[in-house]
Amino acid sequence: MTDAGSCRADVWLWRARFFKTRSMASRFVEEGRMRLSRAGSTGRIDKASRGLKVGDELVFALGGRVVAIRVEAFGDRRGPPAEARALYAPATQTPPEAQV
Repeated sequence: MTDAGSCRADVWLWRARFFKTRSMASRFVEEGRMRLSRAGSTGRIDKASRGLKVGDELVFALGGRVVAIRVEAFGDRRGPPAEARALYAPATQTPPEAQV
């Protein structure tokens, strides 16, 4: 279980509407296709149970584009798209992989 100050990576991706089902989000994370930056250190997430915290920056490729976002909130449910967009904001820095 994660503490109150964090949320499972697969649950957060599902609530933020990046994936249609939680199992799709879980599979995506377990394939190691996401980078997490927290407090200056960067690494891959390879477990769906990994806890995300507010302020974490995520980088992943989805639908042929690179997504770089910062976690702003966790949410209590998978709500409508407007509510889901409030869970994240664009990342402050462009990741090296996304620079051309």
